[in-house]
Amino acid sequence: MSQKIFINLPVTDVGRSTAFYEAMGATKNERFSNETASCMVLSEEIHVMLLEHARWRDFTPKTIPDARTSAQVLLCLTLASRAACDTAVDTAVAAGGSADPTPKQDFGFMYGRSYEDPDGHIWEVSWMDLDAMERAMAAGGAGSTG
Repeated sequence: MSQKIFINLPVTDVGRSTAFYEAMGATKNERFSNETASCMVLSEEIHVMLLEHARWRDFTPKTIPDARTSAQVLLCLTLASRAACDTAVDTAVAAGGSADPTPKQDFGFMYGRSYEDPDGHIWEVSWMDLDAMERAMAAGGAGSTG
């Protein structure tokens, strides 16, 4: 059995957040959605649960940090090309997000950008040429761990 990941995010407006993630290409799974939560399917294995703050508190009594001023996680999705990364960021901005809250990365063999959703959650998008990365690491170049 393959594993699935359900990323749970607290949001201030489920409708606005649902529209944002739909604009990013996710589909809403009505079976796991209601007026306080939307289950957004990014792929067969990746689902994002958008939970209004009151619903979030059903799962944990911990304080909900303001994602615009603090960060606990950076979520990263791999994409098929550098151009797809740029398109994802442009799409996020057009849907109400903001571009590049983290530094752009361009190592030739690896390219990455990022965007924030309307609540400030950071999503990185990256592309990597694994063969070129391995060659660069073997030569002791950028991205080398040794």
